[in-house]
Amino acid sequence: MSSIPHLDYLDRLEAEAIHILREVAGQFERPALLFSGGKDSIVLVHLAKKAFRPGRFPFPLVHIDTGHNFPEVLEFRDQLAAELGEKLVVRCVEDTIKKQKLRDATGKFPSRNPLQTYTLLEVIEEFEFDACIGGARRDEEKARAKERIFSIRDEFGQWDPKRQRPELWNIYNGRIQKGENVRVFPISNWTELDVWRYIQRENIALPAIYFGHPRTCVVLPSGQLLGLSEHLHLDENDEIVERQVRFRTVGDSTCTAAVESDAVTIDDIIADLLLAKVSERGATRLDDNISEAGMEDRKRNGYF
Repeated sequence: MSSIPHLDYLDRLEAEAIHILREVAGQFERPALLFSGGKDSIVLVHLAKKAFRPGRFPFPLVHIDTGHNFPEVLEFRDQLAAELGEKLVVRCVEDTIKKQKLRDATGKFPSRNPLQTYTLLEVIEEFEFDACIGGARRDEEKARAKERIFSIRDEFGQWDPKRQRPELWNIYNGRIQKGENVRVFPISNWTELDVWRYIQRENIALPAIYFGHPRTCVVLPSGQLLGLSEHLHLDENDEIVERQVRFRTVGDSTCTAAVESDAVTIDDIIADLLLAKVSERGATRLDDNISEAGMEDRKRNGYF
């Protein structure tokens, strides 16, 4: 009688994610993988390689560029896509603002994150994507904890938590009506710590911005540190400092705070996370704190 090979918890998470990616390939005609160059989407690309190599990915990589992204991350995005030899589709929020005559973000820290929704819906319509794969995780934010792995969106891209389908025994129902689409989250059951331990195990390369480095920062009233950027509209009395920081997440540079850290290796980062008391979004994403239901409201309107 053959013995069943032992799988540790990272093996199980990996196997689940690969199964989900293959389900997407099997159930949908025109899927896409949303790829920002951040650590979670990089892990998704690594999992896609395990799921589909030596063949090509059954989906393009798609990035919604706000125009406020960190340059280091965009450079890494382009480099990785070139190394993979996979199609990278980039659509810019700036173009959507002009086309749809939207009001651009204003204020001291003008985040374009809410405007990404319009560009995302445009690219879904342009390519008729019926499924979009993303790296959201349930531990990031309470609204995301309500979402299924296969999350149904209506013809307007809107999310209704009451329409979410049961997911029993790893069975995922991707049946949709014309015009609807599904957002798929293969690493939904992972935590930030799981992601870093997997990156460590698999020796996955990341943008240097995730590791401790000196950076010129603006000190916010909350004490958070925002990397100095040409997109910020600062006052004369704003405090500008040089600090050793790293980024736990790499969204729009106008609303993504850094954390002070001397962690320059993955071992260092894992040690930091074991002591952390605040989630990565809670610690670093300014736009999530606009209102108690800020993320959920944006998701209802089509945000990823």
